Amino acid sequence: MAINAEYHTENEGRRDLEKPFIRNQKCVDREEETVNRGLENGSIWMVLLSTSVAVCGSFEFGSCVGYSSPTQAQIRQELNLTLPQYAMFGSIITIGAMIGAISSGRIADFIGRKGAMRISAALCIIGWLAVYFAMVRAINGALWLDIGRFCTGYGIGIFSYVVPVFIAEITPKNLRGGLATVNQLMIVSGSSMAFLLGAVVTWRTLALTGLIPCILQLVGLCFIPESPRWLAKVGHQNEFELSLRMLRGKYADVSKEAAEIQKSIGALQDLPKVQIMDLFHAKYMRPVIIGAGLMFFQQFGGINGIGFYASETLVAAGFSSGTIGTISYAIIQVPITLLGAILMDRSGRRPLLMISASGTFIGCLLAAASFYLKGQSLLLGWVPGLAISGVLVYVASFSIGMGAVPWVIMSEIFPIHVKGIAGSLVVLVNWSGAWAVSYTFNFLMSWSPPGTFSVYAGFCALAVLFVAKIVPETKGRTLEEIQASISS
Repeated sequence: MAINAEYHTENEGRRDLEKPFIRNQKCVDREEETVNRGLENGSIWMVLLSTSVAVCGSFEFGSCVGYSSPTQAQIRQELNLTLPQYAMFGSIITIGAMIGAISSGRIADFIGRKGAMRISAALCIIGWLAVYFAMVRAINGALWLDIGRFCTGYGIGIFSYVVPVFIAEITPKNLRGGLATVNQLMIVSGSSMAFLLGAVVTWRTLALTGLIPCILQLVGLCFIPESPRWLAKVGHQNEFELSLRMLRGKYADVSKEAAEIQKSIGALQDLPKVQIMDLFHAKYMRPVIIGAGLMFFQQFGGINGIGFYASETLVAAGFSSGTIGTISYAIIQVPITLLGAILMDRSGRRPLLMISASGTFIGCLLAAASFYLKGQSLLLGWVPGLAISGVLVYVASFSIGMGAVPWVIMSEIFPIHVKGIAGSLVVLVNWSGAWAVSYTFNFLMSWSPPGTFSVYAGFCALAVLFVAKIVPETKGRTLEEIQASISS
């Protein structure tokens, strides 16, 4: 008993001595946790700054796309343009974008993501100045408009590839979906701003506002790091480590992430150089089908026809002026796209796509019904309400998923050694569809307004099936994990 009592007393004494040490250790742990949290917040600020600079290009994208709708009547009247001439002006931006898309991957791989953004911004500046200085005489005016529109198209063709890729390559996996969706948020913000300003300023003044995001981006690019994955790919080891540390925090432990990136890059070094035809081999076929298919359905659902000519479409449906409709169109895009950005890393990519495609289907049916009733002289008091309801349901549904998610998935599914050429192909599909829809929209509306929206509704229905059968969920996974699972 005496021995047990002594043992118990000794242990009690030892625990009494250990208590201050345990308390001190807990304090140290809490201090380290606080410091680490501060470091993480510091790194998030650099990621947010880099994303903000990149999406200036997205805002420019939206400004270019939204420019033609509020200025259509002004430009046609002042420069005496025919419908085919204006149709060329409205759609030639997509031709420039197609060419930009073809070269976007090569440019971004050769001179880096930041270099590609600089070239894009410079081209857009040239394009806007050409539009601003378009002459009053119809032939020269149309020529300068087309030159300017083509240059801005080339610029946003590069932006449409490099911005989502850059964001995906710099962000942590838990933030990637939300921040990548900021790309689409800024596109619709730029488009909405063009719609709103176009209602109160002249078309020349509106062209000058397109210079602002380009200038901001050119300045901002001087203060942010290059994509660490691109730097690792081209063998700039010191710059790679510096860039990753800038993005994750000065004292953050980046060894695990750096090792994963280097391992992924190293595994690709021994692979042969990929040509365009190699993308159709079994190894790359699935991501190509996913990326190109999403872009195909995004465009052939009719977004650029409806967006480019929203004002004239609502007038055709019976509105005395398209201004109220286009302002409503502009206002609704931004909050709905913001909601999609919030949901991206919570609900996942596939649910948003399914809901979005279903909503665009309903919107197209409402618009088709309004034009059908007008053509049959039935329920004429309902026609304007159905038309604007259809357009707004379509725009809201598109903004929450089909607008942003295809770009996010495109930036996630391709291994870095094929990302340039595969991304160019996918963006080319997107802009080819955009050209086809924007150029034919006015002619299709002349043929049959209800038929036009019924065709778009059919593509939206097919998009639902495509997502359900083909598209994987990529939420919460690293780029390397996504690419490995798709290729397996």
